[in-house]
Amino acid sequence: MDSEDINALDRKSASVELARLAEQLAAANRAYYTEDAPRLSDADYDRLKRRNAEIEARFPDLKRPDSASETVGGPLADGFARVAHAQRMLSLENAFDPDDIQDFDTRVRRYLGLPETAPLAYTSEPKIDGLSLSLRFEAGHLVQASTRGDGTIGENVTTNARTIGDIPAHIAGAPDVMEVRGEVYMHHDDFAALNARQAAAGGKQFANPRNAAAGSLRQLDAEVTRARPLRFFAYAWGELSEPLATTQFDALAKLRTLGFSVNPHTRKADGPADLLAHYEEIAQQRATLGYDIDGMVYKVDDLAFQDRLGVRSTTPRWAIAHKFPAETAWTHLEAIDIQVGRTGALSPVARLTPVTVGGVVVSNATLHNEDYIAGRDANGAEIRGGRDIRIGDWVKLYRAGDVIPKISDIDLSRRPEDATRYVFPSICPRCGSDAIREPGDAVRRCTGGLICPAQAVEKLKHFVSRAAFDIEGLGAKQVEQFYDAGWIAEPADIFLLQDRYGSGAQQLKNREGWGAKSAEKLFAAIDTRRHIALDRLIFALGLRHVGEAAARLLAQNYGTWEAFAEAMDAAIEDGEARADLLSIDGVGEVLAASLTASLNQPAERASMDRLVAHLDIQPVATPENSDSPVAGKTVVFTGTLTQMTRAEAKARAESLGAKVAGSVSKKTDFLVAGEGAGSKATKAADLGVKVLDEDAWRALIEGA
Repeated sequence: MDSEDINALDRKSASVELARLAEQLAAANRAYYTEDAPRLSDADYDRLKRRNAEIEARFPDLKRPDSASETVGGPLADGFARVAHAQRMLSLENAFDPDDIQDFDTRVRRYLGLPETAPLAYTSEPKIDGLSLSLRFEAGHLVQASTRGDGTIGENVTTNARTIGDIPAHIAGAPDVMEVRGEVYMHHDDFAALNARQAAAGGKQFANPRNAAAGSLRQLDAEVTRARPLRFFAYAWGELSEPLATTQFDALAKLRTLGFSVNPHTRKADGPADLLAHYEEIAQQRATLGYDIDGMVYKVDDLAFQDRLGVRSTTPRWAIAHKFPAETAWTHLEAIDIQVGRTGALSPVARLTPVTVGGVVVSNATLHNEDYIAGRDANGAEIRGGRDIRIGDWVKLYRAGDVIPKISDIDLSRRPEDATRYVFPSICPRCGSDAIREPGDAVRRCTGGLICPAQAVEKLKHFVSRAAFDIEGLGAKQVEQFYDAGWIAEPADIFLLQDRYGSGAQQLKNREGWGAKSAEKLFAAIDTRRHIALDRLIFALGLRHVGEAAARLLAQNYGTWEAFAEAMDAAIEDGEARADLLSIDGVGEVLAASLTASLNQPAERASMDRLVAHLDIQPVATPENSDSPVAGKTVVFTGTLTQMTRAEAKARAESLGAKVAGSVSKKTDFLVAGEGAGSKATKAADLGVKVLDEDAWRALIEGA
């Protein structure tokens, strides 16, 4: 979808498209960050994220809480203790062409109030294609190493990190507290040697250096990690007891003097032209670097400017990743398989004759949906010149990095004479239910619901996932085992396992792979999860369009399960209740419709009620800034602010524990009205909401 297509979208189509993108990108994040088994190419993933961002820019009020622009990384893998990052590990905004870099510079200058002629230095460095790692040193000693995880919580891999030669165990002259962040990677020569050893031993061979590095670092046995040739480049920091320097470039130089490897191709640049020249220089050297990179990273050099610029929800305003273009190859399409997901979506997957694309052997690729196969986009416009994809075709793949590519074109001259158009199924291949496509939706979905084994199992897997109930000993494999045995069909059944199968002829301990001790541990873990936070419960339900961010947002606004359920019940018929739901900043029509529809389906609601009966649901935690005058308050900004930008005002309010809403309702505590305030100010007056001008707002939060 290009910019012209996006400009042609109406609000309803945009909402549907954003919902589809959120679901597709969330699945891609899980595959890449958690499973180390990516399903989308970097280029494909970046294209989807860019489309998402462009639609959000055109319809900012439709931005979803579970949008890819609101998430970092993916869920945590099983087997590792969790670590809370002292400072969040963020992702980066992506750029794809020179105009994006010029726009980045313009945005930075506008935010800082710098004229176009004022000097503004950047650092430019290669973007290493590896696994992010945070190293915490106290009194010069390495005390903790953790992966990025979801940006807030990572995996504790301290023992493994100590085996990496580039990571010092002790540093003389370091600050008392110092978190060094960087990328674990594998050199091409080391990767080839590792795969040769694996093949000789009959072990698993890795698709590419990134997967090898990620899999090696996340070993439960540190001796396996020790045997793997991992390296580490430092490029950033988290918590510090004292500053390293006043600029990004000098801080990296300081890290180098402390014993860390810093990429030697890092350079200081004077502006966009200098950044682009460095990009072209490194692009020419890319094949000879000896390690994988997928672009360049540009950062504002002045650390005081970085502090002023701050961060968005998941990305810093002072940095951007300039990605390299994709790589291509041709291969034979042998078959098209249909997979059924948690929400009933029928997803076509291409089975390919294995081919090496940019050094990676690929045998599968996403085909997105039936329109894509037919040579159309979501609006019916032609793509690939209208050429459809058929079994037996020779297809062109492209990738950028290390992941499963997309089919970008076909070779009609090599199409078999007996090749016929692919007919997308209208019946679910797993349960035989009708698979329908609602108007405006690009995806066909199974209508079987919980009677569809694919949906039921995927929902149960989601329910026990890390970000949901996270029940130790009950993962995807065990869910499939218990479902196939008829022991669990819905989440409530998990909390009845001990009563039903803990004793008697069907004792769990008598099943293959289980013993008395492991069964006792599982039952104890299930009992522990009877106490669950509201946001985790809402996320665990697997409601369509409700990701972790949306679940937290809803939990913060409603506080208890009872209040949440009652609000959803009311919102289906009560216009005022629906307006209250839509007034939550980040809740749009699509999310609201999904919530009310799900909680008002008799079978779904009955399943939820059976589950809730087994739980002690904890209210949302008190905001960190509970002593601030706006903690827990709902604030709406309107009009033009003169002493700060709207973005700075919103970020400041949220940092003090306030909830920032997009529209005024009876639940609004403060309306901050700048110059030119219009209908929101009128509505606030009608509802008796306290209205503050900019000076009064600054006075209220001063010192907080």
